[in-house]
Amino acid sequence: MANKVRTFAVIGLGTFGSTVARELVRFENHVIGIDIDEHRVTAHADDLTQTLILDARVDGALQEAGLDGCDVGLVAIGSDIEASILATINLKTIGIDTIWAEATSRNHHRILTKLGAKRVIHSDEEVGRHIAQMLHNPLVRDYVSLGNGQNVVNFRIPESLEGKSLDELSHRQDFDLRCIGVLRGTEFIGHDGATCELHKDDLLLLLGRRNDLRDFADSL
Repeated sequence: MANKVRTFAVIGLGTFGSTVARELVRFENHVIGIDIDEHRVTAHADDLTQTLILDARVDGALQEAGLDGCDVGLVAIGSDIEASILATINLKTIGIDTIWAEATSRNHHRILTKLGAKRVIHSDEEVGRHIAQMLHNPLVRDYVSLGNGQNVVNFRIPESLEGKSLDELSHRQDFDLRCIGVLRGTEFIGHDGATCELHKDDLLLLLGRRNDLRDFADSL
């Protein structure tokens, strides 16, 4: 069954907002891009489902534009705290329950959370952490935060582990990690409890807490 197409209102078409908006369109969603800057709106008019030159700070502007029918709102104007706060309030006022918002400080984060933002993003900080983790250990190919302190990390099996079985790794007993999959190219090879001999450059997907994952990566 095909996924239900959802409608997203992306307020702020700077680098962060426009990147998210274009990716959402690529996933075949309906995306309305909103910015007060005419040049930004014009630049993305062909990329998004719809674009609007609109000041999201103005009371009633979002309602008049018909955005109350959107499923999700993303406030991507973290650098302007006042505009970010007012846009979030205005999205809540027109009945948008699912709001994600970009913040640039801890206090900004707290305010947006109090206003009802479901998820507050520190885009530069999160990207920085992501890159630092991969720079720190070249075996870490990528990772995803699942919330509640849990992460999935994609490790590349080094030559030193060639021929070892999955059971010989110390991820469970020493680091309290779970293997949710071993991939060889596009083929699924195994997971915890399965008989699996590792090859160099296999991808090991582990689930656990950040510190345990980091310590395991450093031990390889």
